[in-house]
Amino acid sequence: MPLKLKETDILGSRAELATLPEGKLMINTINAHSYNVAQKDAVFASALQAGVLIPDGASIVKACRWIGAKSRPQERIAGWDLFSFEMSRLASTGREATVMFMGSSERVLSLIRERARHDYPSLRVVTYSPPYKPEFTDEDNLAIISAINQADPDLLWIGMTAPKQEKWVYTHWPELQIRCHVGAIGAVFDFYAGTARRAPQWWQDHSLEWLYRLAIEPRRMWRRYLLGNTEFLLRMLKERF
Repeated sequence: MPLKLKETDILGSRAELATLPEGKLMINTINAHSYNVAQKDAVFASALQAGVLIPDGASIVKACRWIGAKSRPQERIAGWDLFSFEMSRLASTGREATVMFMGSSERVLSLIRERARHDYPSLRVVTYSPPYKPEFTDEDNLAIISAINQADPDLLWIGMTAPKQEKWVYTHWPELQIRCHVGAIGAVFDFYAGTARRAPQWWQDHSLEWLYRLAIEPRRMWRRYLLGNTEFLLRMLKERF
């Protein structure tokens, strides 16, 4: 079904992360770019609406208020916020727990393992680097699913960029025999590994993280932000009126 921001359930604040139920739960993020992509990709739209959706973009927060959406989040909840909250919550339980990172390259995953050993020494970290290709074969998917089920993690992070990561989780959800939260947070893998930089705090506080990324990677990001933001604004005008 088409994704309409006006009718979509979106988490309201970081404090509400603590109210999410335990057990198998899909958690996705939405920003202006993913909203635009979902208008042209029905599977992606369904994936975004299949679990809990958090507003990873000031544009989503402001747009929800402006168009009179049923969900009016109070603040942006970045993928990094979700990651930090879930990792700290699991570590605070004091029990033996496993966190799995599925996605990205072995180089990035090795850096994640190294940092996690320092930041969360009580957590066991398992990683899996899938083949780097646009589409996985049936054999690839079986291997990934088998690795996840065998690890039986207490927390699962998926990092393969959007919309591939959300669609993969949604498509294979019935085959994942796990009982934990699953977050699709592609860019956070690189942020945590240190292979990519987040915008400085000032840019984040003033809702300008997108402009920082555009300044750092203009060739890769100009279409997404300059054309994409215009497309998002036009779609919000349509949803409102």
